[in-house]
Amino acid sequence: MTALSSENCSFQYQLHQTSQPLDVNCLLFLIILGKILLNILTLGMRRKNTCQNFMEYFCISLAFIDLLLLVNISIILYFRDFVLLSIRFTKYHICLLTQIISFTYGFLHYPVFLIACIDYCLNFSKTTKLSFKCQKLFYFFTVILIWISVLAYVLGDPAIYQSLKAQNAYSHHCPFYVSIQSYWLSLFMVMILFVAFITSWEEVTTLVQAVRITSYMNETILYFPFSSHSSYTVRSKKIFLSKLIVCFLSTWLPFVLLQVIILLLKVQVPAYIEMNIPWLYFVNSFLIATVYWFNCHKLNLRDIGLPLDPFVNWKCCFIPLTIPNLEQIEKPISIMIC
Repeated sequence: MTALSSENCSFQYQLHQTSQPLDVNCLLFLIILGKILLNILTLGMRRKNTCQNFMEYFCISLAFIDLLLLVNISIILYFRDFVLLSIRFTKYHICLLTQIISFTYGFLHYPVFLIACIDYCLNFSKTTKLSFKCQKLFYFFTVILIWISVLAYVLGDPAIYQSLKAQNAYSHHCPFYVSIQSYWLSLFMVMILFVAFITSWEEVTTLVQAVRITSYMNETILYFPFSSHSSYTVRSKKIFLSKLIVCFLSTWLPFVLLQVIILLLKVQVPAYIEMNIPWLYFVNSFLIATVYWFNCHKLNLRDIGLPLDPFVNWKCCFIPLTIPNLEQIEKPISIMIC
């Protein structure tokens, strides 16, 4: 294995020169096909009544790019050697396209994380009041601008060009790229979750023992007993943090454990695999929880206008201890939508 690095590039270059009994092009086709099936499954499972946000548009664009890559690989595999617009395409271009996509995906983690965070902060503060149509156009052009900017950087960077050119020497091998951005972002989120869990360990334990899962108004909810004199506003950040942790881990615990294993074992995952829709929705839920925790003093438990998560059910019903059965309530006493 050889590694190339550059001071002005936040990526790691991994080149494997082992014997490959399976054609690398067919292997890439199967991997991208599997990723597209995962994209379809994830997009199909998400809630459809969520509000417009940047992350939703970017996830759809990522699914489209993956599909476009699969179509290009399929065409080249089928025709093997052909000329289009005076450009000769061979099997070599399958690896080249995948490398370019890998570099592009590898540089997208930080920008997407930052823009999604800003988007949720602005939506929460309601400082921007765009119409529904203008908001859709704004997100659409923002996503297009990000893709074009990162792709232009990848194609124009001399270090990346030299690494792409160097693979000509290994015609039977296709090097893959590992993004350092995803590593640090994953480490950052896992550490934040670990610190939050340790800080509110007692509250989380008490909450898990008291929590109940039921169906109310055709929707699955978590509800907790509370004193009838409790206020509808969030008074304690520590108590509120425990509720966020329970809601978050009830959905994403397997994915958190997967991230921990990848970090501990230092698994080198190619960038074109690592940037996927489940990962983006995991980041999305993390950002939503973070934004609401920092703004818990502004939350009103009766507020129903806050953004909804496509996967995590942030609805928590707080039922007075005097009411033993949830079905006896015509209206929810208090619903917190984080």
